[in-house]
Amino acid sequence: MNKITAAITAVGGYVPETKLTNADLEKMVETNDEWIRTRTGISERRILKEPGKASSDLGTGAVMDIIQKKNLDPKEIDCIICATVTPDMLFPATANIISYNVGANNAFGFDLNAACSGFLFALTTGASFIESGRYKKVIVVGADKMSSIVDYTDRTTCVLFGDASGAVLLEPSTDENGILDSLLKSDGVGKNYLYQKAGGSLNPASIETVTRKEHFIFQDGQPVFKYAVKGMADVSAELLERNNLTGNDIAWLVPHQANLRIIDATANRMGLTKEKVMINIQKYGNTTAATIPLCLWEWEKQLHKGDKIVLAAFGGGFTWGATLIKWAYDSK
Repeated sequence: MNKITAAITAVGGYVPETKLTNADLEKMVETNDEWIRTRTGISERRILKEPGKASSDLGTGAVMDIIQKKNLDPKEIDCIICATVTPDMLFPATANIISYNVGANNAFGFDLNAACSGFLFALTTGASFIESGRYKKVIVVGADKMSSIVDYTDRTTCVLFGDASGAVLLEPSTDENGILDSLLKSDGVGKNYLYQKAGGSLNPASIETVTRKEHFIFQDGQPVFKYAVKGMADVSAELLERNNLTGNDIAWLVPHQANLRIIDATANRMGLTKEKVMINIQKYGNTTAATIPLCLWEWEKQLHKGDKIVLAAFGGGFTWGATLIKWAYDSK
């Protein structure tokens, strides 16, 4: 019997309509377009501004995109995993709300928090469900409403983040296409450099935590950048080496969209030209768990059956990793 692999058989995405440009940010904080673009590569980002809307609404849009593309009965979905650091609430899980919204009444679901690496961690988890033979249709969602935890008076962080969602459908494959290998890493030292201080059991919400702005993202940029460049580049190169591959064998690098310089360092380490790197950070900024599936969504028609693709990410925690995929289909 041929080995079962978990193949991506559909990709969905959703971005809000409202754009927050660098010119808009110039009116809000002391910054300018050139400074933002040269240091990050970002020109604009999308913001979910409608009252009463949250990460589940972003995720619902991406999952519905898949359902419509595949003409899929939502009741056939076995599991929905949502990677997010901005859940609608601590419980119930955002994945459960998405399941309800799309009519996936037979699915179990849960959230996974690994910051910007969340989609890779969730993808590996979902793949293991498929590889076990027990489940046939697993949807992995990356959804984050980062604007809900960004301090728009902090010029060091407010220029970086946007809101979006991306999702993939995993199904069994026996033709050697699918998720071939993953290297996932974490190091708790990251809690000192990139975190949201309040809102958990250590610092529960209070008048004091709100007044001190402790429910927003804090980032110490230099050490995060240093760890990210080394972590993402090292793990991507190691993944190629242990699979006896070189950059020539890779059709695409799909990197987490945090910073253009980090992306360039990873591509250089892998021996890839810029033409093989998916980059949309200029349009969406850092959408955390959504960046990688959002790239797959935008480039879907350029992907071909048999293409070898590397997904790579680095996030708070610290968390980082890389995944090797053999693409399973040609888009119509």
